[in-house]
Amino acid sequence: MTEPSADRPTPLRVAVAEDGALFREGLVLLLEATGHTVVGAVDGGDKLVTLLEHTPADVAVLDIRMPPEPDGGLVTARRLRALHPHIGLLLLSHYAEAHYLMEILKIGTEAIGYRLKERVSSADALRDTVRRVSDGEIVIEPLVAGQLVGHPAGQPDELGSLTGREAEVLKLMAEGRSNSGIARELFLSPKAVEKNVAAIFSKLDLPTDATSHHRRVLAVLTYLRARRER
Repeated sequence: MTEPSADRPTPLRVAVAEDGALFREGLVLLLEATGHTVVGAVDGGDKLVTLLEHTPADVAVLDIRMPPEPDGGLVTARRLRALHPHIGLLLLSHYAEAHYLMEILKIGTEAIGYRLKERVSSADALRDTVRRVSDGEIVIEPLVAGQLVGHPAGQPDELGSLTGREAEVLKLMAEGRSNSGIARELFLSPKAVEKNVAAIFSKLDLPTDATSHHRRVLAVLTYLRARRER
């Protein structure tokens, strides 16, 4: 059997829960087209929990609005995080709702994602999102993050120690921009962006033993929570 290479990583085992038959079938086809293995596709949260009792999976993809409740995907995600803490969770919705994101952040800030269905309708987008969730990242729909950071307001106390430039950099981080993207947006050098990011980490008192990616996520979550609570 051929070993996976850097260009062809090990396929992931993915479970799907979606009550819309057509979209569920489409997800299965897309996931299989990206080389992943779909271990089961069901139409409700209770069925997903039952499936995962005896079927191992790396990532569970859930519709937020599905049985057993109006927001059954959130209910199911909470149950799965308690029962199977190492399974990645990707929650999908037709709607960009900031309150969904805040509920998802209560479930966890690692190996979890919230994306709009229309944004993962291509094989490349779905492949990238599922892989990142499996790798332990948090994947936030940029449109939803934009709802939280896009409205001017007074500087939240939690972020009051940041300079104006650092606040700009953090806002763009929360919108999903990379360091190079921030540099282009603010007409800064990459080194200047790195310096601002390091200052943000320090001023927000983020753990120094965490990875750079994890500290970046924590910084963004701090910003989002502060903006939400303003």
